[in-house]
Amino acid sequence: MKAICFYFQIHQPFRLKTYRFFDIGNDHYYYDDFANDDIITRIAQRSYLPANEMLLELIKEYGNKFKVAFSISGTALEQLEQYVPEFIDSMKELAATGCVEFLSETYAHSLASLEDPDEFVAQVKEHDKKIYDLFGQRPKVFRNTELIYDDDIAAMVQSMGFKGAITDGAKHILGWKSPNYIYTAASAPKLKLLLKNSKMSDDISFRFNNFDWAEYPLTADKYINWIAQLPQEEQLVNLFMNYETLGELQPRESGIFEFIKALPRFAAQHDIHFMTPSEVISRLKPVGELSVLHPISWADEARDTSAWLGNTLQQEAVKKLYSISERVRLCNDRRIKQDWYYLQASDHFFYMSTKHSDDGSVHSHYSPYDSPYTAFTNYMNVLSDFRTRVKEQFPAGVESEELNSLILTIRNQENEIEQLHREVQMLRNNIVKDIAGDFKAETEPEPEKKKALAKKTPAKKAVEEKAAAKKTPAKKAVKKAASKK
Repeated sequence: MKAICFYFQIHQPFRLKTYRFFDIGNDHYYYDDFANDDIITRIAQRSYLPANEMLLELIKEYGNKFKVAFSISGTALEQLEQYVPEFIDSMKELAATGCVEFLSETYAHSLASLEDPDEFVAQVKEHDKKIYDLFGQRPKVFRNTELIYDDDIAAMVQSMGFKGAITDGAKHILGWKSPNYIYTAASAPKLKLLLKNSKMSDDISFRFNNFDWAEYPLTADKYINWIAQLPQEEQLVNLFMNYETLGELQPRESGIFEFIKALPRFAAQHDIHFMTPSEVISRLKPVGELSVLHPISWADEARDTSAWLGNTLQQEAVKKLYSISERVRLCNDRRIKQDWYYLQASDHFFYMSTKHSDDGSVHSHYSPYDSPYTAFTNYMNVLSDFRTRVKEQFPAGVESEELNSLILTIRNQENEIEQLHREVQMLRNNIVKDIAGDFKAETEPEPEKKKALAKKTPAKKAVEEKAAAKKTPAKKAVKKAASKK
């Protein structure tokens, strides 16, 4: 038996408006609302909504024989709630079928896993809370921003309680090994890894409508035959791609929707099943462990993080951003917290890339900048204003080391206060119990007195009844004699 694991990514950043040097200190709103509304609405109408409708039809037709998984960033969910609320409703309908799984990721689709472990953990928790509030699922499998992964990240993911993670089947990591198996992380033996089959995923994402491709046109029966012809022991094919592949990157006119619709029918003919990542992890056994010493991703030919951190512009921007992370976490200002998430989106740093790569078109297609240098200048202007706002929350003379010491003291005090609250609550509960016991003892007779009273009661009743019977005729006679007189 072979299985196909479909995973779709949905992410949209909050794009920045043109923010000039003279805006610093004067304008604290950084976003291009028109562009954000226009882009996500257009993509939703061309891709997300018709694709959701198609998946729902497939699930109704094939039941639990067709399953998919989604990873949706928190920033994308916020935009969809604001501009395309009907998408949230349709996704809830898909979730209710039981054939759709939601994966965990960072809320802001950020690089926090590489720069700030505390921020990374906080964002994952925030994202999973959002998924539960909207769709009623608690994610069990993790996928990082752009499938970024290494041994250090694996250890953090396992410590958060996840049973599995997905990443790219990079050739320089796998070597002679195949991505069509389950592996375990070398640094976290309990964490199972699902690896993207890059070739077969990209056949759909990038080559489906390419007239120059030797395999054009790609049909569902041809594609399923490729999977069926894989070695018998290779039981899993992970197809990971952006959701806008359906209808946006590959337009409806290309036949992409008809292609996906036909896959379950041909898969059934070859006894090929569709499984969610959680099902794969629970049913298939790993064949070995995988060690990844340096971060990998699914971007570019290099499959590394150079698309976001490959030049000095990007490195400087990321360094400046995360240098204030501790201060931001101490803030209680809602607007600062919101801007902090929006400014962490990996897209801002991707726009600064000076690399030339066809794979980059997935993001740069929507870049609002003419060049990486314009992207850097605009972002740094915004970041300069944001840093000033954050620093205003604390005394200007407080250095980072002193701030870290204060943070540690505050955290220790918070833990101590929480412990004292628990102790006070326990004492209050004990006092209430003691008062209730004393009151019960005072109001209720002792057991021996209760028994005595219970024994005397029938006798007393009998005496009282006899006395009443004797007194009654005498009283009547007296009354009668008095009335005659």
